[in-house]
Amino acid sequence: MEKYDVAIIGAGPAGLSAAIYAARGGLKTIVFEKGLIGGQIVVTADVENYPGFEETLSGFEIMEKMRLQTLKFNAVIREESVKGIAFEGLCKVIETDENQYRVKSIIIATGAHPRKLNVPGEEKFTGRGVSYCATCDGALYRNKIVAVNGGGDSAVEEALFLTRFAEKVYIIHRRDSLRAVHAIQERAFKNPKIEFIWDTVVQEVNGDKQVESLTLFNKKNNEVTQLPVHGLFIYVGIIPNNDLFESRITLDTQGFIITNDDMETNIPGVYAAGDIRKKLLRQVVTATADGAIAAFAAEKWIVEHLNNFEVENGK
Repeated sequence: MEKYDVAIIGAGPAGLSAAIYAARGGLKTIVFEKGLIGGQIVVTADVENYPGFEETLSGFEIMEKMRLQTLKFNAVIREESVKGIAFEGLCKVIETDENQYRVKSIIIATGAHPRKLNVPGEEKFTGRGVSYCATCDGALYRNKIVAVNGGGDSAVEEALFLTRFAEKVYIIHRRDSLRAVHAIQERAFKNPKIEFIWDTVVQEVNGDKQVESLTLFNKKNNEVTQLPVHGLFIYVGIIPNNDLFESRITLDTQGFIITNDDMETNIPGVYAAGDIRKKLLRQVVTATADGAIAAFAAEKWIVEHLNNFEVENGK
């Protein structure tokens, strides 16, 4: 069984940031990633708001720099799927589809994923007009026409945010009233840039190389129409990737991990970072900050319990 000081589950911005800080701090570090190294940001074509880069970079370019930096400090990245975690005891055991690992601390950076519409064209144009984050991509739509799909707080708040850049913002909602809180609704109703399309769902996203229009279906009159837009922002929910630990780590009502300011979970030696956490803002910059804090806290915890680890290991 291989032994490490810190195991990080997830190789998105939070996970790689944690790995950089942990490995640079002298901890023997391993990162597990079952999918694409870099996380969801990899599919974003243009990232304009990550500090330190005057030029616009793609999500892939930013995460490739982070991956290389992680390897520079001798952290190990394994493309293995974690199947189980034994949280009991001072040391933890991680089982993947290939191996078992004994570790002193764990940083969970499994992230979350947006709930999708699952309509034709959505996947094809993700990163090319279809987005799940107005804060990330809104500035790319200056003086353009965009649509927001959804009727909750996030959808309406992000629609309001998009009015800072877009010429016009449509809010498409499958019901005839919003679910957002009253104060947010009032701001949206008073905004001259926002137009509401009620009782309607998106049937298809259309275009050539970029989004050009949406096929809409009105549920009340069964009418099918085409709406010319340059972008579609989807806000029908976000799903935390918590399958591995949902019964053992304290979560909020939506399934996100509750931590303190040091990224500590309810289990000693186990931390969480990035989109899997309950938090206000889910961005690359906040994920990397979470990862750095989690790694620093994990290092401090390991040092404080070093003698106990030696006893447990029979030294």
